[in-house]
Amino acid sequence: MKYKLLLAGSLAAIGFISLMVSSVNAREAERVELATAPIVAEASKNKSEEWSRYYPRQYSSWKKTKEGDEIKDMLKDKSQLAILWAGYGFSKDYNAPRGHYYALQDNVNSLRTGDPVDAKSGPMPTACWTCKSPDVPRIIERDGELEYFTGKWAKYGSEIVNSIGCADCHDNKTGVLSVRRPHLDRALISAGLPTFADSTHQEKRNLVCAQCHVEYYFKKTEWTDKDGVAKVAKVVTLPWANGLTAEGAEKYYNDIGFSDWTHKLSKTPMLKTQHPGYELFKTGIHAQKGVSCADCHMPYTQEGAVKYSDHQLQNPLNTMDRSCMTCHRESEKTLEEIVHRKYERKDQLHELAMDNLAKAHLETAKAMEAGASDEELKAIREHIRSGQWKWDYAVASHPAFFHAPEETLRLLAVANESAMNARLGLVAVLAKHGVTDYIAPDFSTKEKAQKLSGVPLENLVAAKLKFKATLEQEWYKTAVKNGNLNMESRKDVDVKSSFYR
Repeated sequence: MKYKLLLAGSLAAIGFISLMVSSVNAREAERVELATAPIVAEASKNKSEEWSRYYPRQYSSWKKTKEGDEIKDMLKDKSQLAILWAGYGFSKDYNAPRGHYYALQDNVNSLRTGDPVDAKSGPMPTACWTCKSPDVPRIIERDGELEYFTGKWAKYGSEIVNSIGCADCHDNKTGVLSVRRPHLDRALISAGLPTFADSTHQEKRNLVCAQCHVEYYFKKTEWTDKDGVAKVAKVVTLPWANGLTAEGAEKYYNDIGFSDWTHKLSKTPMLKTQHPGYELFKTGIHAQKGVSCADCHMPYTQEGAVKYSDHQLQNPLNTMDRSCMTCHRESEKTLEEIVHRKYERKDQLHELAMDNLAKAHLETAKAMEAGASDEELKAIREHIRSGQWKWDYAVASHPAFFHAPEETLRLLAVANESAMNARLGLVAVLAKHGVTDYIAPDFSTKEKAQKLSGVPLENLVAAKLKFKATLEQEWYKTAVKNGNLNMESRKDVDVKSSFYR
C-alpha cells in the first residue's frame, strides 16, 4: 500500500510538472512570437485594425482611447478665449483634446475647418491634417511633401480617413519606433540636436510623440511641380532654430516678421501657439531624470509571460500604480494631492493672465475708436503680442503644469506682467484722447464673448451640419471604395461634439 501511494504521488507530481512545463513553453512560444515582428502589409498599414492580428494587446489597449470621449468646450469653460482669439478660427470652436480614437473626427467636426463644398474650398490648408492620421505620411510618400502641403484641407478628405494609430509611430516591417513626418528631423537639425535615427531608444519614445505634440507654423514655400506649374505650399515647420523655449520661438517669429493673424479688435499682429508639449516637457524634472512620455502615458503591463506597453495613452493619474509608483515613494493619495495643488496655482495665474490680456485687447479697440494712432499703440501691441504668446505657450499643451510646473508658472507670470504693462500704457493713451472712465464690457460667458468678437455661431454650425450631411459622407464612400477605410473602425466615432449631438 505504501508503494502504491508513493507511485500515485509520483505520477501526480510528474503530471503537474508536465503541465507546468507545457504552460511555460506555451507562454515562451507566445513571447517569442510577439518579439519576432511580423510584417504588416504595406498597402494596409495605415489601418490600425490590420495590426491587431500581430499585436492584439497593444491594439486592444489603443481601442480603449475611445473611452476618453468627454467633450469639454473650452470657450464655455474659459470665456476669455473668444476675446483673445477674435478674428481667428479658435474663437469659433475650441475643445479640450479627447482620446486618439477621436482625433481625426474632431478635426473634421471642428468649426475651424469650415464647411467646404469641394476639394478646393474652405478656410484651412492641407497642413491641418498633418498630425491626425497615418494616412498623411502615406500621401507624403506617394505625392511628395510639397504637393501634400499645397491646396485646401478638403483636398484629401476622401484619403485621410484613419485616426492616429499604429503606423504613426511604428515601422510596419519591424515594429520598431519610426517617424514618417519629415518636419521633425528638420527641426532637430535646426536646433543642433540628434536626428531621430541618431537618438537613444529612450529619446525615441519621446520623439514619436514630438511629431505632433509641438509648436509649429505653416511656412509658405514656393515651388514648381513636375509639369512646371508654380505653386505655394504651406509646410509644417517647427521654430526651433533658437532652441526649444518660448522666448526662442518668439524670437524666431519676430525675426521673420511672422504673425498668424491680425486681432479683430485690437489690430495686433498675433501669434497662436499650437501645443508645445514636448518643448515644455524637456524643461521639467521628469525629462531631466530621463523619463520618457511613454513611461507615464503608456506604462508597461504584464500579462503572463508577456510584457507590453499600454497604448491607451491616458492621464497617468488613472494608472498611478504603473505610471507613478514605480519611481515615487509617496502614497498615491499624497502624490495626487500634490499634482492638484500645482494645478490650482497654475489655474489662478492662468485666469489672471487671460483676464488682463482680454481687457487689453478691448481697451486697445476703445483707444482706436477714440482716435489713437498706430504709433501711439505700437508698444502696447508689442506687449499684448508677447504676453499672449507666453500665456498660450504655457497652457496650449494642456498638461504643461504637470510636465513642467515651474516653467509654466514662470511663463504665466511674465504673460500677466506684459498684459499689465499694456493696460498701464493704455490708461495714458485713453486719457490723452479724453477717455477716463472706460470699463471693458462683460465677457463672462461664451455667448457674450463671441458676440463681442463677432462670431456668427449659429450660421457656422448650420453650414457645418450641411457639410457633414453631404461632402463628408461622400469622402467615406470613396475611401471605402478605394480600400483605404474599414467603416467598422469608425464605429461610434461621430456621436458628439461641442455643437453636434
